[in-house]
Amino acid sequence: MKTTNIMIVGVGGQGTLLASKLLGRLLLKRGYDVKVSEVHGMSQRGGSVVTYVRYGEKVYSPVVDKGEADVIISFEMLEAARWVEYLKKGGTIVTNTQQINPMPVIIGAAEYPQNLAEKIAEKGINIEAFDALSLAEEAGTSKAVNLVLLGRISKYFDFTDEEWMDAIEKSVPAKFLELNKKAFAMGKA
Repeated sequence: MKTTNIMIVGVGGQGTLLASKLLGRLLLKRGYDVKVSEVHGMSQRGGSVVTYVRYGEKVYSPVVDKGEADVIISFEMLEAARWVEYLKKGGTIVTNTQQINPMPVIIGAAEYPQNLAEKIAEKGINIEAFDALSLAEEAGTSKAVNLVLLGRISKYFDFTDEEWMDAIEKSVPAKFLELNKKAFAMGKA
């Protein structure tokens, strides 16, 4: 069995770590050998963050190299563009269309690039870009973008709804459980 590589990218504080832990838990329960990396980047300062989730029969390293990612889950549009070279030919990017200005844009030294989803698609890359932030807010909080994105990528896996719900229940504090389940369902729909 081949190793499948998933990258979860975003900006510090968006919930990428919870998403990777939840996905890792789901894969472990299925019996896969799973490696989930630590967060890399300036996670506490709003900087670029990436985690890797690799699974298969036997996985030796948690790191995904350029051209190896089967799926990139992006919490922010510029991050999707920043990490696109890690996607393998035929891979998929699922991204939130939210735009968070990086420091060069904030201080006026650069402009936020426009039409990024279209530019990525023009390269022949399979990209699914949607407003996960609005769905999360509709579910009850902007902090549920991670569950909206996981709901959307769930169609790329053969896990049952029960398996997803079990992983959510074991990963999310009880007081936020129903809200996160709703966000997952909205992303899936």
